[in-house]
Amino acid sequence: MDTNTALGLLIPFIGTSAGSACVFFMKDKLGDKVQRGLTGFASGVMVAASIWSLIIPAIEQSKHLGSMSFIPSAIGFSLGIVFLLILDSVIPHLHMNTDKAEGPKSKLKRTTMMVLAVTLHNIPEGMAVGVVYAGLLSGNTSITAGGALALAIGIAIQNFPEGAIISLPLCAEGKNKGKAFLSGVLSGAVEPVGALLTIFAASLVVPAMPYLLSFAAGAMIYVVVEELIPEMSSGEHSNVGVIMFSIGFILMMALDVALG
Repeated sequence: MDTNTALGLLIPFIGTSAGSACVFFMKDKLGDKVQRGLTGFASGVMVAASIWSLIIPAIEQSKHLGSMSFIPSAIGFSLGIVFLLILDSVIPHLHMNTDKAEGPKSKLKRTTMMVLAVTLHNIPEGMAVGVVYAGLLSGNTSITAGGALALAIGIAIQNFPEGAIISLPLCAEGKNKGKAFLSGVLSGAVEPVGALLTIFAASLVVPAMPYLLSFAAGAMIYVVVEELIPEMSSGEHSNVGVIMFSIGFILMMALDVALG
C-alpha cells in the first residue's frame, strides 16, 4: 500500500477525531437546530458520495453488459441495505434525541450505546473509502486518484460534525472531557479498519468491484434513510436540515467532479 492510499484511508478518521476534540473548546452540547443542520449536511454528503463515487463508477464498470449494466449495481445496493439491516438488528445502540434503544436488549450503558450508534453508521463510510481505493490500486480506469481523494475528503468533512455530535453530549451527560473525546475517536476508528478489510477483500475478487461499490452505496443510503433523515426532521419543524442537506450534497458533488 502506497503513502497516498494510507493517507486517504486515514483522512476520514482524522475528520472524526478533530470533531471530537471540540469537547475541549465548547462548554455545552450543540443546540437542536445545529444538530439537525449538521445531520442534514452529513446526509447530503453521503447521498452525493453514494451516487458519484460509488454507483456511477459501478455502472461504468458494467458497460459490457449493455442495457443490463445496472444489474450488478442493483444487486450490490440491495445486499448493502440487507447488511446494514442485519447489523441494525443485532447491535444494541441508541440514537441521539431518543431514550429507546434499538437492537437486542442489553445492559450496556446509555453512553456506550450512543457510541455504538455512531460506530454503526461509520462502517459503510469506511467500506466506501476502502472499495474506491481498492479499485484505484487495481488499476480500474473508472476510478481516479482525484475521485478517491474527493470521497475521503468529503467523508472527513461530514465526520467533523459527527465527532462533535457524539463527544459533546457524552460530556454533557457526565463523562469527563478526555473520555468523551476518546469515545468520539473510537467511534471513527472503525472507518480505517473497515477500509483496510474492504481493500483486502476487493483485491481477492476484483471482478466483483461493481458489486462492492454499490454494496457500500446501499449501506450508506440505509444509514441516511433509517437514521440521519429522521434525526434532522425530529422535534420542532425547521427547514435547516433540508438546507444543510443541499449544501452537503452540492459540496460532495463538486468535490467529486472537480477532483475526479
